[in-house]
Amino acid sequence: ERSNLAGVRHILLVLSGKGGGGKSTISTELALSLRHSGKKVGILDVDLCGPSIPRMFRVQDNDVHQCDSGWVPVFVDQDKSISLMSIGFLLEKPDDAVVWRGPKKNALIKQFVADVAWGDLDFLIVDTPPGTSDEHISTVEALRPYKPLGAILVTTPQAVSVGDVRRELTFCKKTGLRVLGIVENMSGFVCPHCSECTNIFSKGGGEELAKHAGVPFLGCVPLDPQLSQSLEEGRDFIQEFPKSSAFPALAHITQQILDGTAQQSS
Repeated sequence: ERSNLAGVRHILLVLSGKGGGGKSTISTELALSLRHSGKKVGILDVDLCGPSIPRMFRVQDNDVHQCDSGWVPVFVDQDKSISLMSIGFLLEKPDDAVVWRGPKKNALIKQFVADVAWGDLDFLIVDTPPGTSDEHISTVEALRPYKPLGAILVTTPQAVSVGDVRRELTFCKKTGLRVLGIVENMSGFVCPHCSECTNIFSKGGGEELAKHAGVPFLGCVPLDPQLSQSLEEGRDFIQEFPKSSAFPALAHITQQILDGTAQQSS
């Protein structure tokens, strides 16, 4: 029997040891950036208690439908170049809280992995919740037969965040998940008027951690009001703000992912 993930070429997990570091932001912008490189992308949002991906693509009012092979993901555009699956589409009201114990969450994650009819995708990006708990173990175990490409770890620059992400590195090692690299998010604020960069959350923690752990450092994404605005309004940042300070950073991260997959294929 053909699996629903049989047509997916590469699976990436986006992880971070803490909440609020920007996993969903990086997942969203990576998907948009890959689409602009001509790739078909899916995002599986397994952050069951804080599903923000539907809102970031402005499709939070859409419903999920069934087909013969399971759930049909929600498409962001007419070309069906980005598709999404999230518990956010399954809640009766957008403000409903998911008050579930571990086994119920784990069962839904397994269902998300097995029962979503993704079709053919170049990349499936898995946006995970904070931490290294039940949901992460279930996600990695459910995806293991499909040989995920690896994980991107997102941190903010300060030492407290870097400490949490260090635990995520240990999690990857214990579960046999390859680390593709570390992204330092919210790395400095570039003033839109004078272009001076202010390091609000200190700087360099992610790069230092990557060096220390012997994993690639993918780059720094600065704090950018245009990026926040586009996520709030569900707009395509990559298309609309090419002159922004965050644009080259996101393009560079995406190019490294593409280079890595090209090397693996050759």
